[in-house]
Amino acid sequence: MVDYLAPQLDTVFHALGDATRRDMLRRLSAGERTVSQLAAPFDMSLAAASKHIKVLEGAGLIRREVQGRTHMCRLEPGPLASAHEWLRHYEQFWNSRLDTLERLLRDDDARRSDNSDDNNKGE
Repeated sequence: MVDYLAPQLDTVFHALGDATRRDMLRRLSAGERTVSQLAAPFDMSLAAASKHIKVLEGAGLIRREVQGRTHMCRLEPGPLASAHEWLRHYEQFWNSRLDTLERLLRDDDARRSDNSDDNNKGE
C-alpha cells in the first residue's frame, strides 16, 4: 500500500463518514447539482449544506464551480478510486478467509455424508 496517500485517505473517509455527505455524493453521481439542489432533500439550511459541501471539497470528492451567483457541484471520482484501492486489500483478506471457511464447511459436509453412508450400510 502507498503510505503517502494516508492524509488524503483520512479526509476521504472522514467525508464519507456522514450519511448526508454520502447521499450528496450519490446524487452527484447522476450529474452536476447546485448547492440548493444538494440541500433540498435534507431538513437543513443552505449554510449547513454548504458546510457538508466544504468537507466534500476538502477531501477532493467534489469540485464547485461558481457561475454568476450559482455554485455548481460535480463529483470528482479520483479520491474514491484511491479509497477503493485501499479497501481492496481488505476485500482480498476477507475473500481469502471466506474461501477457507467455505472449504472447511464443504469438507465437514463431505465427512458427515461419508459417516452417514457408513452408518446406513450397517443396517
